[in-house]
Amino acid sequence: MAATRFAPLLAALLCAATAQATVLPEERADAMYHRYDGGGVTVDGPAVLVRKNFEETLSVSGSYYVDFVSSASIDVIASGASEYSETRTEYSVGADYLYGKSMYSAGVTISDESDYQAATYSFGVSHDFFGDLTTLSFGYALGQDEVSQNGNNEFDEDLDRHTFRLGVSQILTPKLVMDLTYDLITDEGYLNNPYRSYRFLSDPLDPAAGFQFAREVYPETRTSDAGSIQLRYRLPWYAAVGAMYRLYTDDWGIDAHTAQLSYSHVLRQHWTVDLKYRWYTQTGADFYQDLFLFPSQDEKDYRGRDKEISEFSDQTFSIGLSYKRPLEWRFGYQAGMTLQYDRKMFEYDDFTDLTREGFLPGEEPQYELDADVIKLLLTLWY
Repeated sequence: MAATRFAPLLAALLCAATAQATVLPEERADAMYHRYDGGGVTVDGPAVLVRKNFEETLSVSGSYYVDFVSSASIDVIASGASEYSETRTEYSVGADYLYGKSMYSAGVTISDESDYQAATYSFGVSHDFFGDLTTLSFGYALGQDEVSQNGNNEFDEDLDRHTFRLGVSQILTPKLVMDLTYDLITDEGYLNNPYRSYRFLSDPLDPAAGFQFAREVYPETRTSDAGSIQLRYRLPWYAAVGAMYRLYTDDWGIDAHTAQLSYSHVLRQHWTVDLKYRWYTQTGADFYQDLFLFPSQDEKDYRGRDKEISEFSDQTFSIGLSYKRPLEWRFGYQAGMTLQYDRKMFEYDDFTDLTREGFLPGEEPQYELDADVIKLLLTLWY
């Protein structure tokens, strides 16, 4: 899945670029179970993370993450392929070093599945200014991926990613904090999915003659920019609200907007409720079409029918419930549990449902997708 393949790079960069200067992360152990179910795709599995601090200057962490994937998605069914299952495992180690008002962070993440191997190396630094009211951070991540194809031993492609992040966190008032971030990502190598196809008319003058499939043809480079602003405000009744906006653009012609609202409320002493709404929309890539008239003429005649580069929008409603309680235990001073449920709804403006029969090519109904995501997190602070 494309989302899982980007996860190691983004997670490593996030850890490197958002570490808070002057304070090491808390010592903790996390165990999580996650499950995604939607569009004929099920992804679930466990994850664990352990963090330990040394001499109040060094924090070391390690994590293990597993995805069990079972897919009978719209792409699999439309291509006539059978449902498939696979497992993705991810290992990561990281360290944060505190020196004065600066924090230096580094990490390595290794991800492996049957047809995709990824290695990500990240580095970040942050520093406090102006009486610790301003934090400036910078992060860099290098991703080196190897793409293969099940059943085809001769297929072997490489993909390199360079990701830069610049961030500023500013305490505006005792109750209001603002975060600004800018990301620059450059990709070079094999950027499409070796199993995915586009479709074209068998006879451009007669749509009733049907259509055929051919392997997608993508550019070998991609450069994207993204900037975001986030505000968090503490309310007087043990609650906080947040708002975020993000603008994304790339040289494939995709422009995307993300807006998010959040609300957190402390109930009694140990319980917290988190509510979140997220809205996302994007334009399609320049070389995307749901139905082409002709097949690609050469390697520069790019063709794609991946719904992730089509024009679409989605909404996410989230609710989370957290519980924390102090412990009188030699192995930990606090324990917590968080249960989160997300409802995702996708609407595609230019990607049709080929599983619907009785329609001429190009006249099929637009595809829609609903998904449910559940996360259960157990945490021990020590």
